[in-house]
Formats: sequence, structure tokens, C-alpha cells
Amino acid sequence: MSSPFADTEVDRYRAPALDKGLDILELLSEQAQGLTRAEIVKAMGRSPSEIYRMLERLVARDYVTRSTEGDRYALSLKLFVLAHRHPPVNRLVAQAQPVIEAFATAVEQSGHLGLYDRGNITVVAQVDSPHKLGFALRLGARVSLVDTASGHVLLAFQSAERRAEMLAAHEALEGEIPLAEAELQARLARVRADGGWVGASLQTEGVTDLSMPVLGPDGHAVAVLTCPFIRRIDRHPGPDIGATRVLLAAAASALSIS
Repeated sequence: MSSPFADTEVDRYRAPALDKGLDILELLSEQAQGLTRAEIVKAMGRSPSEIYRMLERLVARDYVTRSTEGDRYALSLKLFVLAHRHPPVNRLVAQAQPVIEAFATAVEQSGHLGLYDRGNITVVAQVDSPHKLGFALRLGARVSLVDTASGHVLLAFQSAERRAEMLAAHEALEGEIPLAEAELQARLARVRADGGWVGASLQTEGVTDLSMPVLGPDGHAVAVLTCPFIRRIDRHPGPDIGATRVLLAAAASALSIS
């Protein structure tokens, strides 16, 4: 039986062990529920001993996870995490910084860009308010995926399968407010309908969070742009929340990849 993953004669440099590992990763990437070892062996046309050794190494290196029952294998999120270290992410951050700076200057508020990272969100770009008053998250801060504006927007603009993977990897952060599944799904539906989030912060009283998705070519969120809005009540009120939302949406659109 010939394998669809077999080495081709046109390969100039052959590395059979590496090819087997990559074949397994590519096979598992198409299986949302994972596969048993027997199913992998059958799909690849390899001997059970070859597949066993390779699977054990991939599990040991955290590229593949084994079910608690021990009979089913699936991709971990390690490849996704590694992809975030790739230069395109660095280019996104470099591109985002001046956009966030222009937004912060225009609305007299702070702003930050968040990326999905190991089950939650990490702030990878941040600009303080240009005025003496403001509220901001520090660069590198970890933000919850399930009870924040950033998390809701990032989750809302994903495929159902990707959203399930992200939630499965989530670990609660300090102070996190748990949400029932039905409530979370209802919020995500509203976010999708509205194109973003505007609402009171669940972490800080007096802050209104505004978040907009930065979209990839497939229409799914690759990042989220957020402004923790503080309303001034002195003689210099600054732009209101409606104007801030419009400018935040424009900034997120400018960073999106068509």
C-alpha cells in the first residue's frame, strides 16, 4: 500500500525521520478529535514500531498530546505558540506601534495590542495616554481570555474549532471572574454582531473597555486592539466614547490584513 505521505523521488535531500515526524503533524492537523495510533499507522502506511517511536518523541517535546485514556493523539498548541515568535508577529507589532500612538494622541487615551498566547492574551504593544490622566496596561501583561473585552473579541472572531482549542488551553488568571458557558457564548454572539466590544470593565470600576479585532485574510482575529476608556469630568473632557470607538475601529482596520 502506497502512502500519501511517502517521500517523492524528486526530493534531493532525504531525511526520513524528520519526514515521518512532519507527516504525523500534518496528518493530525486535519483531525479535530485526534487519531489512535492504529489509525495513524493505517493512514501513513508505516510500521507500528516506526510510528510508536516518533509519536513518543513528539509527545515528549509537547508537539502532540496523548489523551488521558492514552489511546488517542492530537496536536498541541506548541506550533501556534512558536508561530507567535516568528518575524511576521514582530512586523505586526512594529506596524502597530505608530498606529496605536496616533490613536492615543487623537483620543487622549491609552491603547494596547493583545495576541493570543498559551490560553490567554499577552499585551505586545502599548501606548500611554498623552495626558496626565489615564489608565493603561503594562507591556507584557497577561490578560484573561474569558472575562475581558480583549478576550471576548479575540474569541468571537474565530472559527468554532479554533475557539474551542483556545478555550481548552485556557487557565484562569488571578482575580478572574468565571462565566457560564451560555453567558460567554451570548456575549461572543453580541460581539460578532456589533463588530467589537464596548462595555464596563470587569476588572476596574470607572473604566469602559473598547476592543476591536485585527483580522487576517480569512476574517478571523489575529490580534485585538483595546482602549481602556476613562471619562474626564473636568473642563477638558476630550473626545467622547463614540468618537473613540470610531477611531479605534479605524486603527484596527488599518492593521488588518486583507
